Amino acid sequence: MTTLLYRSASWLAGATLGPFASGEMAERMLRDAEPAARPAPIWLHGASVGELTSARPVIEMLAARTDLLVTANTTTGRQTAADWGLRARLAPLDTPQALRRFLGRYRPRVAVTLENELWPNRSALLAASGVRQIVIGARMSERSARRWARLPWLIGPMLRRIDGLSAQDMGSEDRLTALGLPEASLMPRMQLKLLGPARNRPGPAPETRPHTVLAASTHEGEEELVLDAFMTARRQVAGLRLIVAPRHPVRADDVARHIAARGLPVSRRSEGADETAPVLLADTLGEMARWYDSAFICITGGSLVPKGGHTPWEPASHECAILHGPHVANFSEDYALLHAVDAAETLSQDAGRSLARLARAPAEAAAMGARARALLLSRAGEAGPLVAGILNAAGLETGGEDADIGAMTGENS
Repeated sequence: MTTLLYRSASWLAGATLGPFASGEMAERMLRDAEPAARPAPIWLHGASVGELTSARPVIEMLAARTDLLVTANTTTGRQTAADWGLRARLAPLDTPQALRRFLGRYRPRVAVTLENELWPNRSALLAASGVRQIVIGARMSERSARRWARLPWLIGPMLRRIDGLSAQDMGSEDRLTALGLPEASLMPRMQLKLLGPARNRPGPAPETRPHTVLAASTHEGEEELVLDAFMTARRQVAGLRLIVAPRHPVRADDVARHIAARGLPVSRRSEGADETAPVLLADTLGEMARWYDSAFICITGGSLVPKGGHTPWEPASHECAILHGPHVANFSEDYALLHAVDAAETLSQDAGRSLARLARAPAEAAAMGARARALLLSRAGEAGPLVAGILNAAGLETGGEDADIGAMTGENS
């Protein structure tokens, strides 16, 4: 009964808004003009920029094989996809009228949804039209699961219509199946946010890199702590170098003053200095990969002061040994996983002593970096088989790759 009320209300909204829609609303109601719109075998939808960016490796692999249509709920998301050279538009509203016009115009064979974008009318009309539904990077927290459990009439039918779902973690899998997702629909887990770092190719082996420490994406109040720790460690490790890469290069002058105040030479990347400098202030943008590849130890910024920490996966992708402060709430699970395999360490209160100990043991640092990258690759998952499965679901050739979505979800076992 409640489902019928939702559909009736959404139909009424579509009938009322449609004739008067303009601008972005007209696009979402499919009242915009797109002459001779060509079909798109695969429709991929993400809420906004973050979701699309995390899935960019998958999106690019699909776009290289077929005509892909990308939708987003926001204009920034739409523009991001367009900037990648893809066909992009705002997603249709969840009204029967808008969805029927959308499906009639683009005639997708597969609808791929990123993370948690599930809509009742969209789910029902896709199923009624014979469009296969795949969700990748699905998340379901305990809190969200408790809320959805109060709405079994809404979440259950949507989950039962899903042909394939790749969750981010085992907990999400368990909660989704408890809410009604058929176990046969489960696909290999994948962490979308890790696909980008996992694609990075590390540079020289850590044991061959100069004795260089990188302080990455530092905030106000952190550079002083890093510099003091470095000076302590340098007295014990001959030839130790430091690269300081502030999160916001506009703070570079302040950072330079902190360096000079300790009697250290100030070498700025913006003035042509490079990683061979004893202390390099990396005050430019777009070169972080170079600095990660130049270092064998990385201190992750945002963790020495209460900023919640920054991702450890970028330094992990470059095989850096990871040191961090106590403030990692933004990535607490990620750091815990790295600690569990001895791929990261928390700097002690005597940060200089912690840094010196690891700097004196380059083989140990290299092993930590290797373990960090191995964990990253295992957590990210393989995009290739997933992409092949999506292509196969759309009836497209996959060149003999591991492609059958039925096999991926266990339907053929």
